Amino acid sequence: MTTFALVGAGPGLGLAAARRFGKAGHRVALLSRSAQHQDDLAAELAREDIDARGFTADVLDPASLTTALREAADTLGPVEILQFSPVPRGDFMKPVLDTTAADLDAPLAFSVKGPLTCVNAVLPGMRELGRGTLLFVNGGSAVRPNPKVAGTSIAFAGESAYAAMLHTALADENIHTAQLIVPGAISPDSEHSSPQKLAELLYGLHTDRKGFRHYAEPMPDRH
Repeated sequence: MTTFALVGAGPGLGLAAARRFGKAGHRVALLSRSAQHQDDLAAELAREDIDARGFTADVLDPASLTTALREAADTLGPVEILQFSPVPRGDFMKPVLDTTAADLDAPLAFSVKGPLTCVNAVLPGMRELGRGTLLFVNGGSAVRPNPKVAGTSIAFAGESAYAAMLHTALADENIHTAQLIVPGAISPDSEHSSPQKLAELLYGLHTDRKGFRHYAEPMPDRH
């Protein structure tokens, strides 16, 4: 029994992905800052016979991420799939001309150092297993920088570069890295980007193991 580790466990995409991977037979590690949120999600999943447990971590605190992922592997079994999909904070979203160097500290820690810390924590276990999947979920600003949300655009570009390098560097080890770009808002009534449809896409990226960058729906036309 291996573990699906979700960094950024919330009631939308996070819960849907946890349900999809859990139904496929994986135990689920829910990582977020709020133990109460984790307990609520774990209880909901338990009603569907999915073994899910919460581990408290803050993406801006590398030591907490490393500890939580190691505890998850020790408690639930080795992490075979890591999904990094925490929602960036609102204060990362300043316009480019209002952004200072200091304004980039938190976005870069969140979207570049956070993923790197998580990957370094789970990679030894994946290598022991002989397989693994690293899933990165980003908004459209990861591929088309948006001057209205400069911090996130810059940080997502760094995350994208890191993930693309992992895709190449780990391919020979049967560890697949994929990025899912979600250009529109995630909402239950979205034709392409409902939590359930995105969860199905993410599970497909894990099983199909083809290519690096995938889109939930086409990028909107430039205005």
